[in-house]
Amino acid sequence: MSGKTRALVVGAAMAAALAGTPPAAAQGLTWRACPGENVPKGMECATIEVPVDWAKPDGPKIALDLARLPATEPARRIGSVLGIPGGPGAKGIDDLKRAASDLAELGHRFDLVAYNPRTTVWRDHQPASCKQPGTTLYEPRNRRQYEALSATMAKAFRTCQNDDRTGLFAHMDSLSVARDMEAVRAGLGEERLSFMANSYGGVPAAAYARLFPQRIRAMYLDGTINQTTGWLGQGLLSLRQMERLVFPTFTDWCATTPACALHGEDAGAVWRKLTRDADRKPIPVTSSQFGKGELTGWHLRSFGFVGDPGPGNSRWLAFADAVDKARRGDGSGFADFALGNARVWATPGLLAMTCGDDRGFTSYAQFREARRRSRAVSPHFGGAGFDALACAGWPLPAANPSRPLPVRGLPPFLGVGTTWVDYGWTESFTKMIPGSVTVAYDGPGHVMYLSGKKCPIRHATTYLVDLKLPPPGTVCPAE
Repeated sequence: MSGKTRALVVGAAMAAALAGTPPAAAQGLTWRACPGENVPKGMECATIEVPVDWAKPDGPKIALDLARLPATEPARRIGSVLGIPGGPGAKGIDDLKRAASDLAELGHRFDLVAYNPRTTVWRDHQPASCKQPGTTLYEPRNRRQYEALSATMAKAFRTCQNDDRTGLFAHMDSLSVARDMEAVRAGLGEERLSFMANSYGGVPAAAYARLFPQRIRAMYLDGTINQTTGWLGQGLLSLRQMERLVFPTFTDWCATTPACALHGEDAGAVWRKLTRDADRKPIPVTSSQFGKGELTGWHLRSFGFVGDPGPGNSRWLAFADAVDKARRGDGSGFADFALGNARVWATPGLLAMTCGDDRGFTSYAQFREARRRSRAVSPHFGGAGFDALACAGWPLPAANPSRPLPVRGLPPFLGVGTTWVDYGWTESFTKMIPGSVTVAYDGPGHVMYLSGKKCPIRHATTYLVDLKLPPPGTVCPAE
């Protein structure tokens, strides 16, 4: 049976209490050698069935793909570490294949376990209408435009939901994902699990901590978002870091680099003027992939600048060149990326994987306040978040609302975050849990254990094996 055929399974009953232990242990897991190319030696695969709707455990099921690398020192085996992938929609099995060699030391003592979340089943089976953008996103100037954008997205969501035959459209929130993770734990036969979460995986990690705190032996968080405090707050942390560190680093680099197209000028002032002018008079562009469109200042602020300079500062060189051309009326350097993101982030199938986690604006007043706060924090990049704008049309209540996380019974967590990108997110998560520590990686990047960074991986291994945390304030130098 192919992976796609396995992924959607409707049938056998599975009785379970919503907040109790799912019955995965009863069905057991049948492990076999993983098929395909580029499979790490010894990797085994299995599937597990879970309800589409955990409130209806006897209803339709889906099958989730699992993989594991058994501990290489079985006599000293501690248990299992389950990876929680990001995205949403990333495949945990791909993460494990990518990270297997870098996690070899951890793999001496643990079975390294990965799974493909329900969002990956949706990706393979969503109807065609869910893949069509509802619009091209823009920042509304007034209530009328905001309500029009919300109505347009609501229509696209309803069409997607009506065409959905999987039932997953309304059940991809992270509380549902966390219950799937608990089914995996039960299927593995482990009393408690250790976890490695990355990026968006922090949202189901928090949901699991909320529902099943007693099942967590250890939790390692790498560049994870903290949905419990609300998406706006997380966005402000990113903007503050961009404004205080990353963009000034770019402008300083440009001032000392003759190859920078803005060398000899105040690069920050050029950027601010470009975005202000584009808000007043959008720049007409034609994208080779997305056709004709217009770039407003909001499009440029949202999608124009990449904080990571790239190999040989190639991304910053390209950005400066694109700014120089755009101020002369040629927005081609931004066209593909900006128009592409403005359309992709208006795709109902993508958004259905995240809007249930309370990601959208709920009113015009909330939109205005978010825009005001972000502009105050970041004159260079502030504006309404594109994700919250798109989810403003979400037709269902937020299944997993942002709210404080009860921390009683949780062990100390270990976090790692990069000072250029995601330290603020991760540290906002770990500081909720007494005794936790977040290590700062002093450089750009995102998700260090999937990037093969030795210092963060060393701290993660020590923590997961020995439950020993590094001292507060620990910093990993850039590698």
